Amino acid sequence: MPELDELETRLVGLTETDIQRGLEVFRSKLKAAEASYLNSCVHCGLCADSCHYHRMDSTLENIPAHKLELISSVFKRNFTAMGRIAPGLVGAKPFNREMAKAWVDAVFGRCSLCGRCSVNCTIGIALPRIFRAARAALGTMGLVPTDLQATVDNSLKHGNNMAVTKDDWVETVQWIEEELQTETGDPGAKIPLDKQGAKVLFTVNPREPKFFPLSLLASAKVFWAAREDWTLASDNGWDLTNYGLFNCNDEQAGAITQNLVDAMERLGCQTLVIGECGHGYGAARWEGPEWLRKSYPFEVKSILELMDEYLRAGRIRLDSSKNPIPVTLHDPCNLVRHGGICEAQRRVLRQAVDSFIEMTPNREHNFCCGGGGGQLAMARYKQRRIRSGGMKAKQIRESGAKIVVAPCHNCIDQLMELNKEYKLNVQIKTVAEMVADALVLDA
Repeated sequence: MPELDELETRLVGLTETDIQRGLEVFRSKLKAAEASYLNSCVHCGLCADSCHYHRMDSTLENIPAHKLELISSVFKRNFTAMGRIAPGLVGAKPFNREMAKAWVDAVFGRCSLCGRCSVNCTIGIALPRIFRAARAALGTMGLVPTDLQATVDNSLKHGNNMAVTKDDWVETVQWIEEELQTETGDPGAKIPLDKQGAKVLFTVNPREPKFFPLSLLASAKVFWAAREDWTLASDNGWDLTNYGLFNCNDEQAGAITQNLVDAMERLGCQTLVIGECGHGYGAARWEGPEWLRKSYPFEVKSILELMDEYLRAGRIRLDSSKNPIPVTLHDPCNLVRHGGICEAQRRVLRQAVDSFIEMTPNREHNFCCGGGGGQLAMARYKQRRIRSGGMKAKQIRESGAKIVVAPCHNCIDQLMELNKEYKLNVQIKTVAEMVADALVLDA
């Protein structure tokens, strides 16, 4: 018999107390709207065509309505009169080890929380909200996939999700500053650290200093050209990522958000600017105040919005002929469909490149790349992740573009894997990289 992994061991060891605790958390996450959704599905099937998992593998388990049914059957059995009296008549089922395992597979293993199914639902069921409630219940039962939880734990312990030390972070920033001076020809060009009273606190994904320093260099070059008053934090508060959005533990997510709030207060900045990251923007801008139960005393913006403002105000000038290769744009789900940042990146790219080609479909109807919802942090589901990404690969290929711009490092990681798996032969870049390449520098 093969050895059980840690998640499977926890499933086998579930107690009745664990299960009851999970049910309590699940019910606590359901407001009136969510409860009504659990009794509203008309089984029209439109969500199946909407889901990138089902489009690439048409098994029953990949239909969003089927995933919803797994959850609603438990709700009916435990929280409705008919479910208790006549469970067979209403499809009510008990919450036990087998059902908990099915929930893990459905909401962690077959869903990126992208929300495309909800956009196309005939009655507007917000499926991601139900799936998040299920993830929260599983989390309190100890059933978050180990590597996803480890990412959250890193943020809680080290202040960033990749456990980058302060010394390594500062050293990397200083090295990139030297590169900025070389690129701009300005020996006075700076990447400020802990600048008190700076207007902007800029935050990044730890993958930038770790693996993609040229992405941070590009953002710094844009700030330099715009003569922005900005800074990075040397300690907690520079990492924009928040995988508490994906393990759905609001207390942990709130603690990670508090790092950003503390950095803003510590440095006295006016605007928190989130670098190119879909979930990072959504977590900080929309979810953070809910987790912390208070409004921010500062403004939150995406760097995409800021670059758009620079162009409109004439603070930076671009020469699109510097980017002659055809470009297409991937819309990160948390940034666009959930976050509302849709047009800024398009206005910027139309000025930064010679040939901008939209994918079909695009904007809020885009297909998820397959890497969202914490999928990149869950190795057990890698094959499904790559397979589901086939929809995005198809979109990229049909666009005919040779550069794919993705304003999200999670998406970039996934797209790089898809590029290799599906032999797309494209370059993957951020919006800031395209802008930095097109900058008209003052003599």
